[in-house]
Amino acid sequence: MLSEPLALPLYGVRRTPMPASFSPRWEDPVWAEAETIEVGSFRSESSSHRPRTSVRLLYDALGIHGIFQVQDRFVRCTRTRYFEDVWKDSCVEFFVQPKPDRGYFNFEFNCEGAWLCSYIVDPERTPGGFKDYTRVPAELGQTIRVSSSLPGRTDPEITEPTVWTLCFSIPSVLLEHYAGPIGSPAGQCWRGNFYKCADETSHPHWASWAPVDQLNFHRPDCFGRLQFEA
Repeated sequence: MLSEPLALPLYGVRRTPMPASFSPRWEDPVWAEAETIEVGSFRSESSSHRPRTSVRLLYDALGIHGIFQVQDRFVRCTRTRYFEDVWKDSCVEFFVQPKPDRGYFNFEFNCEGAWLCSYIVDPERTPGGFKDYTRVPAELGQTIRVSSSLPGRTDPEITEPTVWTLCFSIPSVLLEHYAGPIGSPAGQCWRGNFYKCADETSHPHWASWAPVDQLNFHRPDCFGRLQFEA
């Protein structure tokens, strides 16, 4: 008899009771309203350094708001501009697919607060990136707000234990520009995943919230469920 497939993990996204305080302080009262989950499924290819990474997500009428907290070591950051290779630094990521019949977005942030995002319809790898995708241009990408507790270039690495946080705010209008009308997320169930990586550090690692079946974060079939509370 074939075994049943593993159930996709579920995260309940709460509506923020006040305008999202845009602060990378994990202790900020607005973030305390969110459920906390761990990005703790590490790929076997990872080094012995496996930082504890927590994330909280909220939403309101304007968009999606999130914060990561990373209990880290060997922290390195050399990219400072939009759409540089931020995943090679100490990095956290949020991938989200608002509609099951449309593409998904990859929001990738290094510990300094530089980021990139694309809209990906077909994630099959090609020499230029993916089979069908669009890089979100800077004029749209800059509508994303990002704030980190570790601003500035970090090279050489910070080798001692370091806790850093990063918060982000993604406007609904950016998502709708590519995915079409979304309306209020209340009651909707989207797909998505959260990641932690650090490809070009002395201790590289790759972790996710919902496990991925290969060393490749662009696996929408492995995404978990994001249930937006009414």
